[in-house]
Amino acid sequence: MKKLIKKLENIMTATAFAEAGEHDTAREIMREEEKRYDKRDTTRPSARPNNQLRT
Repeated sequence: MKKLIKKLENIMTATAFAEAGEHDTAREIMREEEKRYDKRDTTRPSARPNNQLRT
């Protein structure tokens, strides 16, 4: 829940900068947000293989 709140806070901050004409700052904030999102662990195997249907 804290991650969601932080993400929304960053989006709102970037929006405020963009509305004020500070487009470069808004882009930088969103770039940092994307970097945080890209660092999440995607190497964890799923509980069920993709080709196995739920029965």
